[in-house]
Amino acid sequence: MPPSNGMPRSVFGRPVAPRAKWRRRYAACLIVLDFVAAVAASRTVVALFQDADAGFWDDRVLGGAVSAFALVANLGVPLLWLAILAGAGAYDRRALGRGTEELNRVVRANIAMAAAVSFLALGFKKDVSRATVAAIIVGLLVYTVFVRIVARITLRRIRRVNQRASQKVLLVGRLADALAVHEVVTRNAGAGLRPVAIHLPHYPRTGERVHAPVPVYVGWDLVPLVQQLRADTIAVCGPASLESYELRKLAWQLEGTGIDLVVVPQVTDVTGPRIHVRPIEGLPLLNVEEPTISGLSLLAKSLIDRIAALFGLIVLSPVLVGIALAIKFTAPGPVMFRQSRIGHQGKAFKVWKFRTMYTDAEQRLEALRAHNESDGLLFKMRNDPRVTPIGRHLRALSLDELPQLINVLMGQMSLVGPRPLPTEDDDYRGDVRRRLLVRPGITGLWQISGRSDLTWEDAVRLDLHYVDNWSLVYDLGILWRTVRVVLDRRGAY
Repeated sequence: MPPSNGMPRSVFGRPVAPRAKWRRRYAACLIVLDFVAAVAASRTVVALFQDADAGFWDDRVLGGAVSAFALVANLGVPLLWLAILAGAGAYDRRALGRGTEELNRVVRANIAMAAAVSFLALGFKKDVSRATVAAIIVGLLVYTVFVRIVARITLRRIRRVNQRASQKVLLVGRLADALAVHEVVTRNAGAGLRPVAIHLPHYPRTGERVHAPVPVYVGWDLVPLVQQLRADTIAVCGPASLESYELRKLAWQLEGTGIDLVVVPQVTDVTGPRIHVRPIEGLPLLNVEEPTISGLSLLAKSLIDRIAALFGLIVLSPVLVGIALAIKFTAPGPVMFRQSRIGHQGKAFKVWKFRTMYTDAEQRLEALRAHNESDGLLFKMRNDPRVTPIGRHLRALSLDELPQLINVLMGQMSLVGPRPLPTEDDDYRGDVRRRLLVRPGITGLWQISGRSDLTWEDAVRLDLHYVDNWSLVYDLGILWRTVRVVLDRRGAY
């Protein structure tokens, strides 16, 4: 146990808690994969460009046995790439498996690699091909991002299946705050946080019963407790959990133990570039910026949406025609279904969908109200008798939503955004109305987080989270995850 002033045991390496050694193994795997990706990028460029070895034609090393170009391409470039990745923090424990943060560091490393290669070529006076240099830089980025995504998907699958490679967390704070954090982190097992216990700052009042999904402790010293639990993270939940001097003392005590300290702020559903820490005289101020829902980024989003919608309609036209014929020949009535929805700034529009119900669905709705399985503005019924046989398959794969590309092309919808609801503008009150600040989307956070299985409260929370934190990178991540969710057919009915 380190002394109370927190003197670390080593200045050369940070200790790792016994249960967190998966990070070292995962980082080692990433190093191997990144090296293989760099070699693959070099070999691809050599195969594509005949003048790839420009500037190295007559150079031989190792007694003339190996050309300088082969040595640089197969060893020099991969090793330099690993060094730059490490310098950019791509193997930092804080970024491993952390989604866009990890990929952002890879991109920064790629930019540094371009500068390094150009500087070395100039310094050694090598007249290398500019096309070769550009190709190797692009190849490094593409191959490395690919292997990183595969590694992250594998890591998340391991976490979901057997809860390995996760941080075991001791939640510290009032029971209500700790349970709120517990619910959030356990909802997404792939995030790698697994609460194992709760520590309350005060004993419950006389007669007060404590119900929690994990063991609850009171009155323990936190460091011995977390070591006894074989955990590797302490999460301080809520503003009244620890006094400032207690929190600082706890941070000192954890130095040299390999145990992480996480402070959960009261500001929720705010992420990414909107949060900045501004220290003033030792006081860390959490600065929360306004959400960016206008400007050049929004203009770029609209432009990308329309181009992608036009391209999608052209490429998917055979599929759209096939679905239309299947509906026409299996269920009497029109192929398309149009319904009024509320969109951006409360403006109503007609949404396009393939018809998945019988033509008398609206007349039969009132008789089925008692069987509604949704607690919000939408009517949802898992085995809705109004849905046609072909409609069940279309809904399961979300193919009935494809005609909404027309709405995207017309500027009424976006590829990613809050779901458009079939209701009157007057039904949007209070916080719910905030979701109208952006265009509704074909897909969004609710689709990749459970779809129809979500409660109305969860759906609204996810929509508002998207409105407050949207970005082009965030949209790309949602689109990527949508493909997997649709193929799994989760929550579609």
